Amino acid sequence: MKASVVRYFLVLIFFGLVISSLSFSSERAKETPVLADKSRKGNKTINLAIEFNSHAACAHVAKHNGWFEEYGLQINTYDSYMTGMALASALARGSIDAAYICLIPAINAYANAGIPIKVVAGTHKYGYGLAVNPDKIRTVKDLENPKIRIGCTREGSPTDALLHKMIEKYNLDPTTVLTNVRRMNSTEQLLALKIGQLDAGIMGEQYPTLAEELGFTLLLTAQDLWPDMQGSVLIVTDDLLKNHGDIVESLVRITRLSTDWIADHPDEAAAIVASELTNIGERIFPTSVAKLSTELEISPSAVLKSLTMRMICTTDIDSNEVQNTIDYAASIGNIKQRVDAVEILDLRWLAHDQ
Repeated sequence: MKASVVRYFLVLIFFGLVISSLSFSSERAKETPVLADKSRKGNKTINLAIEFNSHAACAHVAKHNGWFEEYGLQINTYDSYMTGMALASALARGSIDAAYICLIPAINAYANAGIPIKVVAGTHKYGYGLAVNPDKIRTVKDLENPKIRIGCTREGSPTDALLHKMIEKYNLDPTTVLTNVRRMNSTEQLLALKIGQLDAGIMGEQYPTLAEELGFTLLLTAQDLWPDMQGSVLIVTDDLLKNHGDIVESLVRITRLSTDWIADHPDEAAAIVASELTNIGERIFPTSVAKLSTELEISPSAVLKSLTMRMICTTDIDSNEVQNTIDYAASIGNIKQRVDAVEILDLRWLAHDQ
């Protein structure tokens, strides 16, 4: 009899503890509903790629703040490429799932190489500039001087497109100007400007602003040459899009969260981006030019000006502007033929996240 009573009370205690535990868990779930929802689908591993510049600010901020993990994403690789063109070439190898890349190289990858990718969000507008030696160049017309040496990344890059825009807008002699051009990446241009091997350089941010800090004059920006220019975008592979739409949705949400945070906390964002760019060190592709990056001093003040004055950080993207970019790339021979913007755009998650 006594044994039965003891068992009875033990059962009551057991069920009381279970009910209490369930109640506590329920209250905890009510306190953190968003995080619970983000992690419900479990961790997903992806290979992410970026460019070695302030264009990838939202990725650096998200990585620093732990937002990829918070949304259940595990970043397997976080490779940095010296230029968007180098990143576009890497996409062909099939080892990258998503990337923060300049729009024009993304268009080239799709239109010329047939790489199955989609643009799912913007990251910034503008973000390029022409830095010049003020002792040799006072006006844009001075670029026609046969003795002037102009740096620019290779054909098919955003800066090459801006070079053509500049020639058209200021009615420059294309043969003379293009003869003066030396093809090199932005890091090489900045270092060449410092030692006097170049007189001008058309570069992607943060490089024009770094040049300005060194005493060079920022003669033109992308805003002067291409109104509403779409700078960089978030792209994903068709495979990721078709088989892991939840990952794409998370990436878009993270990108918007990070971009909004940059606007609200510009000084903190600049410090994070400057630190991330500095700490990357020689872990940049292609490795043949990676060592050059260690010779740069990337200050938070330069990154701050880059993010707040030389770029507009926003995930918004105008499909008409993307079409204009495609058409211009075709007109100067950078892509084989014109394609419809709808083929490369999938903005459904961007629209849902608004």
